[in-house]
Amino acid sequence: MKTISLKLENIHVYYGNLHALKNVSLEVGQGEIVTLIGANGSGKSTILRVISGLIRAAEGTIRCFGEEITHLPTEDIVARGVVHVPEGRRIFPGLTVLANLEVATAPWRRRRENIEKELQRVFTIFPVLRERAGQLGWSLSGGEQQMLAIGRSLMSRPKILLLDEPSLGLAPKLVFCLFETIQSINRKGTTVLLVEQNAYGALQIAHRGYVLAGGSIVLSGLSQELIRNQKVKEAYLGGCTS
Repeated sequence: MKTISLKLENIHVYYGNLHALKNVSLEVGQGEIVTLIGANGSGKSTILRVISGLIRAAEGTIRCFGEEITHLPTEDIVARGVVHVPEGRRIFPGLTVLANLEVATAPWRRRRENIEKELQRVFTIFPVLRERAGQLGWSLSGGEQQMLAIGRSLMSRPKILLLDEPSLGLAPKLVFCLFETIQSINRKGTTVLLVEQNAYGALQIAHRGYVLAGGSIVLSGLSQELIRNQKVKEAYLGGCTS
């Protein structure tokens, strides 16, 4: 029986009068990559924000490894190993690459632990960040900034990584490399919940997926089942059958 890393039950979220999430329930097993697909405005990013405590659910519960985290502040959620990489990268422009990485160690560095192990892990995955360590974050290319955003999240020692549109704005070759990197991070033990505009690419690397429409989950299943589903093909995969 698989261990459930993350579980949402009957989540409702409102933006003013807009009912953004409607009775959303999902789970992510330990060691899985699970992807959320759907049209813009369907609620995918809102799910990540409510998990990480950036917005609050009006109803429902969120559990991380069995512990309820629904009403915890974001810093306490991060301390439990749930780390959110938001859309748009959010690099600190006035800080160097190295400083951007170091700032993410705050949740655990108070124990005076050495950060070298985490730095070497990030530099092994993204060698270009070692080369750019003294460069300001804003001066990196779009692809390099995405590497830095993911690398910074790894410095927080995540057990569960929430990725919001990581391929947005990247060239096709970089997208392929990014998906390979996500798989590599997952194989080394990090659970991943992925929101991604490239639905076909996301389903190719994920174990399971959920399809959202209008703030509700309308379909779920193994990724290969969703890839073969005719409605999913037509709505989100551009009719792709390969």
